[in-house]
This record gives sequence, structure tokens and C-alpha cells, in this order.
Amino acid sequence: MGNVTSNVAAKFAFFPPEPATYGITTEEETGKLVFAGVSQDKNMEVHQLTTKSGNKVVATFWRHPFARFTLLYSHGNAADLGQMIELFMELRAHLRVNIMSYDYSGYGASTGKPSEFNTYYDIEAVYNCLRSDYGIKQEELILYGQSVGSGPTLHMAARLKRLRGVVLHSAILSGIRVLYPVKMTLWFDIFKNIDKIRHVNSQVLVIHGTNDEIVDLSHGKRLWELAKEKYDPLWVKGGGHCNLETYPEYIKHLRKFINAMEKLSLTNPPPKELTNEPSITETKHNRCLRFGKK
Repeated sequence: MGNVTSNVAAKFAFFPPEPATYGITTEEETGKLVFAGVSQDKNMEVHQLTTKSGNKVVATFWRHPFARFTLLYSHGNAADLGQMIELFMELRAHLRVNIMSYDYSGYGASTGKPSEFNTYYDIEAVYNCLRSDYGIKQEELILYGQSVGSGPTLHMAARLKRLRGVVLHSAILSGIRVLYPVKMTLWFDIFKNIDKIRHVNSQVLVIHGTNDEIVDLSHGKRLWELAKEKYDPLWVKGGGHCNLETYPEYIKHLRKFINAMEKLSLTNPPPKELTNEPSITETKHNRCLRFGKK
């Protein structure tokens, strides 16, 4: 069985861009971390966070002055933060949200090696940073997972019971199910989203392309069916796996979702007895996902 596990892991490999598309350095005057070789944005802050496994992951916080919510964005497995900058700037402007994103262990300037469980430790460290450094509450947070990023997103969403919302963009049911149409969850599978989504209490928006050549549309439809709190899905006609951002309906539907979450926050405030925040201790962008043998 160990051989089977290793073979599966090899097929569902992580593909961090090599070399990384950015570096980080420290400003002499301020002592702040900044991206090296990348145009600076005064409303973008760089963090280096230590995870439960001891890795140091890079995270960026893109501030909007009138944001009502913060989007915690988990990207696909063949991109790093340097490739995502333009997209984050557009999402911040169009949706009027803060954006927190991060590179998985072994991606970009983050240390360590990429693995399923390291992505979980990575997003936990980023969430704790949002709480401690920015005072972000669950009710003000929307988790966004693209492709493989749906794994850490649903890992966290299943734990945060007062989360405002979840966006699943070209998401997977599980690692094995991308490669083989299995009906049962196997013990050595990875990113078992099909099981975790059943434990998510918040509104779930699913976005998927009808011509996705990597993750079949059936993944998105099944995740939407299994969600307890369903928001109107967006099936992008003709959309592939890595180009949904180029369709006008993408940003339009996201804006509609954000507006709906704002209305929901006004009509359904959190109970007073649940105000304490628990800590978790446990083209522009066309390289969002790859599968294959190394």
C-alpha cells in the first residue's frame, strides 16, 4: 500500500514555478519586508509567518480603505504570488475587499517542501495572522480556493463555524478523483474535499468552467450539491481551468456574491455569546494547476 500511496503522490505533484517569480527583501529605512523586483503597492504588506511544521511562508495583505470583508485566497499548484499580483489588484478594486494570500511551503520565497498537510498548516498560520495583526473576525472573512487551493480552503472552512462565505473556483472533489472516477474515498487520497464540504456552515459559491480540461465540471457540480448553504453557482460557458478570470461574468457574479454577503451580515449578525475568536493551532494567470508525473 505504501507504494500505491507514493505513486499517487507522484501523479498529484506540486509544481511551484522554478525559479520563483519574486523574492523578498527588507527595506533599510523601515525594516519592513517587501517584494524584490516587483513594483511596490503602498497598500500591500508582506509577512513571513512560521507554520506549525516550522516552515516560513510568505503572505501578502492587500488593503482596501473601505473594505467590509477580507478574502483569504489560496491559489493553484503551479503559480506563486509573483504571478498573482495583477489579479489581486483587480479583485481588490472591483470587489472592494481586502485580500490576504500566501505561498504554500516550498513555493515562491516560502521555505520547506509542498505537501497536503503543509498547505493546511500554511493556511492556519495565515488565518492566525489575520486575527492577531488585523483583527479580522470570522464573520468578516471569505475563504477563496482555486483548484488545489480548494483543499486548504475547505480544511479551514469546515473548522470556522461563523465564517461569512466560501468561494470554490475550479475546485476538486479530491486528488484521486481528478485522475480516476472513483466512487469511494480511498484512505490514501489527498484533499478530500468531498467529505469536508459537508461540514461547512457558511454560504458556498462554486465557479467552474464547462470546458475545464483538467478538473471536470462534475467536480464543481457535485461540490455545489453537497454544500449545506448553497449560493447560485456560476458555470462559465466555454471556460477552461485557468482562464475564468477573463470572462465578464466572473467578476460580475463575484460582486453579486459579495453584495449578498453584506446584506446577510446585516440581517443575520453573530450571536453575542459567540464573540470570542478561537485560534487555529492545528494570459494573466495561466499556470494555476498541473497534473502529471515528475
